Amino acid sequence: MDVNLKTPLLGGLSPATFMRRHWQKKPLLVRQALAGVQPPLPRPALFSLAEQEGVESRLVQRTGPGATDWRVRQGPLPRRALPPVARPGWTLLVQGLDLHVPAARALLERFRFVPDVRLDDLMVSWASPGGGVGAHVDSYDVFLLQVQGRREWRIAPPAGRGEPAWVEGAPLKQLRDFSPTETWVLEPGDMLYLPPGWGHDGTAVGGDCMTCSIGFRSPSAGELARELLLRLSDDEGAPGLYRDPRQAATAQPGELPPALLQFAQRALLRHLADPQALPRALGEILTEPKPQVWFEGRDAAGRGSVVLDARTRMAYDARHVFINGESFVAGGRDARLMRQFADTRTLSARDRALLSEGAAELLGDWLGAGWAHEQAA
Repeated sequence: MDVNLKTPLLGGLSPATFMRRHWQKKPLLVRQALAGVQPPLPRPALFSLAEQEGVESRLVQRTGPGATDWRVRQGPLPRRALPPVARPGWTLLVQGLDLHVPAARALLERFRFVPDVRLDDLMVSWASPGGGVGAHVDSYDVFLLQVQGRREWRIAPPAGRGEPAWVEGAPLKQLRDFSPTETWVLEPGDMLYLPPGWGHDGTAVGGDCMTCSIGFRSPSAGELARELLLRLSDDEGAPGLYRDPRQAATAQPGELPPALLQFAQRALLRHLADPQALPRALGEILTEPKPQVWFEGRDAAGRGSVVLDARTRMAYDARHVFINGESFVAGGRDARLMRQFADTRTLSARDRALLSEGAAELLGDWLGAGWAHEQAA
């Protein structure tokens, strides 16, 4: 992707300009970002998908005029659990559509000017007349692409520092104080980008309204620190059990032993002493598949081109290649080819033949695990 090339997707801006002017700074409304766009799947197929185990789905219904008059049901959602399509005020949300529908995965490819490890998923929202989920904020960047019907969006800038005030007693985290500053009705092909923290409320205008939300995760500092420490603590060669053969009898049993504090400090610093430990752990965490993701292994005996499975997360840094929560040291030609594989998600038969014996064996393991697939000639 040429990040300096202007594109209708971003309203005539190049990805480089968009990231500089708007990313995590201010919203952008784009009329006809994807002219002629079609839904990734028809409504009946979406309803069928929501019935399946392993597919994250929710039914949100407005039950009255009050702030707490909402009902939420988690999937799987059999068709009989969904109201008639003409009944006003309900929404079906299906997360991770890109994991199940090739057209949704193809749609995500248009947004790969943002690092892959920031991508969360593509969620689709189908709504009957007046359907929505109320005024709320997201902790992530989101592109709201209208793919069918019409939806009115009202937005408001972040209220300031601190946690927003929520409606008490509501089954959804909805803003108690929401004063929109802009209102737009989006038609099929229109798109709205919102940075984290911007309040927004989307309501279906008419019926058969479908919106695709392309979300980019922003892990909190505390969440990331916890995951990094857990990952680092799994490293082999960690200090053994705490020993205190010189511990004297104490008359203050509630006091924290200084020697135990020193032991804890040494254990933590040992992990950080390796300059590769932190980037290795970070890459493994950021490529870890979601809990509901699974792969189907298969035999791989061919020598043709290879494509990553839609559910596979792959990344790299200057020293490592990361795939689905695992890390491998790579150098030379193997590193160049693997980085190219992560960037394009495809490895040609010609480039595959250039891999070293060890890298080719590793690729064979990925194929056998279902992380990648051979393409038919």
